[in-house]
Amino acid sequence: MSYIKKLTDKSLSAGIGILLVTGLTACQQKNTEEANTVQPEKKNAFVVIEETAPGKYKVAEEFPAKETRIVLKKLDGTEKVLTKEEMDKLIKKEAAKIDNGTSNLTKPNGAEVAQQGGGMGLGEAILASAAGAIIGSWIGNKLFNNPNYQQNRRAGYKSPSTYNRSVNSFKKNSSTMKKSSSGRSGFFGNSRSSTSSRSSYRSYGG
Repeated sequence: MSYIKKLTDKSLSAGIGILLVTGLTACQQKNTEEANTVQPEKKNAFVVIEETAPGKYKVAEEFPAKETRIVLKKLDGTEKVLTKEEMDKLIKKEAAKIDNGTSNLTKPNGAEVAQQGGGMGLGEAILASAAGAIIGSWIGNKLFNNPNYQQNRRAGYKSPSTYNRSVNSFKKNSSTMKKSSSGRSGFFGNSRSSTSSRSSYRSYGG
Protein backbone atom coordinates (compact mmCIF):
# COMPACT_ATOMS: atom_id res chain seq x y z
CA MET A 1 0.00 0.00 0.00
CA SER A 2 2.88 2.32 0.84
CA TYR A 3 4.38 1.62 -2.59
CA ILE A 4 1.09 2.37 -4.35
CA LYS A 5 0.69 5.59 -2.33
CA LYS A 6 4.17 6.74 -3.37
CA LEU A 7 3.35 6.08 -7.01
CA THR A 8 0.08 7.97 -6.64
CA ASP A 9 1.83 10.93 -4.99
CA LYS A 10 4.46 11.00 -7.75
CA SER A 11 1.79 10.82 -10.45
CA LEU A 12 -0.15 13.61 -8.79
CA SER A 13 2.98 15.78 -8.52
CA ALA A 14 3.86 15.11 -12.15
CA GLY A 15 0.32 15.97 -13.19
CA ILE A 16 0.40 19.27 -11.30
CA GLY A 17 3.81 20.04 -12.80
CA ILE A 18 2.50 19.45 -16.32
CA LEU A 19 -0.50 21.67 -15.65
CA LEU A 20 1.74 24.44 -14.32
CA VAL A 21 4.09 24.23 -17.31
CA THR A 22 1.15 24.15 -19.73
CA GLY A 23 -0.42 27.12 -17.98
CA LEU A 24 2.80 29.14 -18.07
CA THR A 25 3.34 28.28 -21.74
CA ALA A 26 -0.20 29.33 -22.63
CA CYS A 27 0.21 32.53 -20.63
CA GLN A 28 3.50 33.33 -22.37
CA GLN A 29 1.94 32.61 -25.76
CA LYS A 30 -0.98 34.90 -24.95
CA ASN A 31 1.36 37.70 -23.89
CA THR A 32 3.35 37.25 -27.11
CA GLU A 33 0.22 37.39 -29.22
CA GLU A 34 -0.98 40.49 -27.40
CA ALA A 35 2.40 42.14 -27.91
CA ASN A 36 2.26 41.36 -31.62
CA THR A 37 -1.15 42.99 -31.95
CA VAL A 38 -0.03 46.23 -30.33
CA GLN A 39 0.33 49.01 -32.89
CA PRO A 40 3.94 49.88 -33.74
CA GLU A 41 5.49 52.87 -32.04
CA LYS A 42 4.22 56.05 -33.56
CA LYS A 43 6.71 58.22 -35.41
CA ASN A 44 6.08 61.92 -35.75
CA ALA A 45 6.39 63.45 -39.18
CA PHE A 46 6.93 66.83 -40.79
CA VAL A 47 4.90 66.88 -44.00
CA VAL A 48 4.72 69.40 -46.85
CA ILE A 49 1.55 69.06 -48.91
CA GLU A 50 1.39 71.01 -52.14
CA GLU A 51 -1.74 72.10 -53.96
CA THR A 52 -1.23 70.83 -57.50
CA ALA A 53 -4.56 71.97 -58.98
CA PRO A 54 -7.59 73.75 -57.50
CA GLY A 55 -8.72 71.49 -54.64
CA LYS A 56 -6.14 68.80 -55.47
CA TYR A 57 -3.10 68.01 -53.35
CA LYS A 58 0.01 65.83 -53.21
CA VAL A 59 2.68 65.13 -50.63
CA ALA A 60 5.75 67.05 -51.76
CA GLU A 61 8.11 66.23 -48.90
CA GLU A 62 8.11 64.51 -45.52
CA PHE A 63 10.60 63.33 -42.94
CA PRO A 64 10.74 62.30 -39.26
CA ALA A 65 10.34 65.10 -36.73
CA LYS A 66 9.93 65.70 -33.01
CA GLU A 67 6.30 66.71 -33.53
CA THR A 68 3.83 66.07 -36.30
CA ARG A 69 3.34 69.15 -38.46
CA ILE A 70 1.65 69.59 -41.83
CA VAL A 71 2.55 72.58 -43.97
CA LEU A 72 0.16 73.38 -46.80
CA LYS A 73 1.60 75.13 -49.87
CA LYS A 74 -1.17 76.68 -51.93
CA LEU A 75 -1.28 77.44 -55.64
CA ASP A 76 -0.85 81.17 -54.98
CA GLY A 77 2.46 80.48 -53.22
CA THR A 78 1.24 81.07 -49.69
CA GLU A 79 1.89 78.60 -46.91
CA LYS A 80 0.15 77.70 -43.67
CA VAL A 81 0.61 75.18 -40.89
CA LEU A 82 -2.57 73.22 -40.34
CA THR A 83 -3.87 73.31 -36.79
CA LYS A 84 -4.87 70.16 -34.92
CA GLU A 85 -8.52 71.22 -35.21
CA GLU A 86 -8.20 71.62 -38.98
CA MET A 87 -6.50 68.24 -39.35
CA ASP A 88 -9.08 66.49 -37.16
CA LYS A 89 -11.91 68.02 -39.18
CA LEU A 90 -10.38 66.89 -42.48
CA ILE A 91 -9.73 63.39 -41.16
CA LYS A 92 -13.30 63.01 -39.87
CA LYS A 93 -14.66 64.15 -43.22
CA GLU A 94 -12.42 61.65 -45.02
CA ALA A 95 -13.44 58.88 -42.60
CA ALA A 96 -17.05 59.36 -43.71
CA LYS A 97 -15.93 58.98 -47.35
CA ILE A 98 -14.08 55.79 -46.43
CA ASP A 99 -17.26 54.46 -44.84
CA ASN A 100 -19.39 55.14 -47.91
CA GLY A 101 -16.72 53.95 -50.37
CA THR A 102 -16.01 57.26 -52.09
CA SER A 103 -12.45 57.83 -50.85
CA ASN A 104 -9.68 57.43 -53.41
CA LEU A 105 -7.64 55.79 -50.70
CA THR A 106 -9.82 52.71 -50.54
CA LYS A 107 -11.48 52.46 -53.97
CA PRO A 108 -10.01 49.76 -56.25
CA ASN A 109 -9.25 52.39 -58.91
CA GLY A 110 -8.43 55.17 -56.46
CA ALA A 111 -4.86 55.66 -57.64
CA GLU A 112 -5.95 56.00 -61.27
CA VAL A 113 -8.67 58.51 -60.38
CA ALA A 114 -6.22 60.58 -58.35
CA GLN A 115 -3.64 60.62 -61.12
CA GLN A 116 -6.19 61.64 -63.74
CA GLY A 117 -7.50 64.38 -61.48
CA GLY A 118 -4.06 65.79 -60.76
CA GLY A 119 -4.04 64.86 -57.09
CA MET A 120 -6.15 63.90 -54.09
CA GLY A 121 -8.44 65.78 -51.81
CA LEU A 122 -6.69 67.37 -48.85
CA GLY A 123 -8.00 64.80 -46.38
CA GLU A 124 -6.89 62.00 -48.70
CA ALA A 125 -3.41 63.50 -49.08
CA ILE A 126 -3.05 63.79 -45.31
CA LEU A 127 -4.03 60.15 -44.77
CA ALA A 128 -1.71 59.10 -47.60
CA SER A 129 1.22 60.74 -45.83
CA ALA A 130 3.26 59.40 -42.92
CA ALA A 131 1.37 61.78 -40.66
CA GLY A 132 -1.88 60.05 -41.61
CA ALA A 133 -0.98 56.94 -39.62
CA ILE A 134 -0.52 59.15 -36.56
CA ILE A 135 -3.43 61.59 -36.60
CA GLY A 136 -5.76 59.13 -38.33
CA SER A 137 -4.90 56.08 -36.23
CA TRP A 138 -8.38 56.01 -34.67
CA ILE A 139 -9.81 55.02 -38.07
CA GLY A 140 -8.15 51.64 -37.54
CA ASN A 141 -8.88 48.71 -39.83
CA LYS A 142 -11.20 50.75 -42.04
CA LEU A 143 -8.13 52.27 -43.65
CA PHE A 144 -4.81 50.75 -42.67
CA ASN A 145 -5.82 47.13 -43.28
CA ASN A 146 -7.64 47.95 -46.50
CA PRO A 147 -6.00 46.03 -49.41
CA ASN A 148 -6.25 49.06 -51.72
CA TYR A 149 -4.75 51.59 -49.31
CA GLN A 150 -1.04 50.87 -49.68
CA GLN A 151 -1.24 50.99 -53.47
CA ASN A 152 -3.51 54.03 -53.67
CA ARG A 153 -1.62 56.14 -51.14
CA ARG A 154 1.39 56.29 -53.46
CA ALA A 155 -0.71 58.35 -55.84
CA GLY A 156 -0.88 60.95 -53.09
CA TYR A 157 2.84 61.70 -53.50
CA LYS A 158 4.26 64.19 -55.96
CA SER A 159 6.48 61.54 -57.56
CA PRO A 160 7.69 57.96 -56.97
CA SER A 161 11.03 59.38 -55.78
CA THR A 162 9.19 61.48 -53.17
CA TYR A 163 7.49 58.37 -51.85
CA ASN A 164 10.70 56.31 -51.82
CA ARG A 165 12.64 59.11 -50.15
CA SER A 166 10.01 59.26 -47.41
CA VAL A 167 10.04 55.49 -46.83
CA ASN A 168 13.83 55.42 -46.65
CA SER A 169 14.04 58.37 -44.27
CA PHE A 170 11.66 56.72 -41.79
CA LYS A 171 13.44 53.37 -42.06
CA LYS A 172 16.78 55.05 -41.45
CA ASN A 173 15.38 57.00 -38.53
CA SER A 174 13.88 53.87 -36.97
CA SER A 175 17.22 52.08 -37.24
CA THR A 176 19.04 55.05 -35.70
CA MET A 177 16.63 55.22 -32.77
CA LYS A 178 17.09 51.50 -32.02
CA LYS A 179 20.88 51.97 -31.83
CA SER A 180 20.63 54.94 -29.49
CA SER A 181 18.84 54.69 -26.15
CA SER A 182 20.07 57.92 -24.53
CA GLY A 183 17.68 60.26 -26.35
CA ARG A 184 19.88 63.20 -25.42
CA SER A 185 20.69 63.96 -29.03
CA GLY A 186 17.08 64.38 -30.13
CA PHE A 187 14.54 62.47 -32.20
CA PHE A 188 16.89 61.99 -35.15
CA GLY A 189 19.60 60.30 -33.08
CA ASN A 190 22.12 63.08 -33.69
CA SER A 191 22.09 66.80 -34.23
CA ARG A 192 23.54 66.46 -37.72
CA SER A 193 20.48 64.52 -38.97
CA SER A 194 18.14 67.11 -37.47
CA THR A 195 20.03 69.93 -39.13
CA SER A 196 20.00 68.06 -42.45
CA SER A 197 16.22 67.60 -42.30
CA ARG A 198 15.61 71.28 -41.56
CA SER A 199 17.92 72.24 -44.40
CA SER A 200 15.98 69.90 -46.69
CA TYR A 201 12.80 71.83 -46.04
CA ARG A 202 14.49 75.18 -46.46
CA SER A 203 15.88 74.10 -49.82
CA TYR A 204 12.39 73.01 -50.82
CA GLY A 205 11.16 76.52 -50.31
CA GLY A 206 10.07 76.63 -46.63
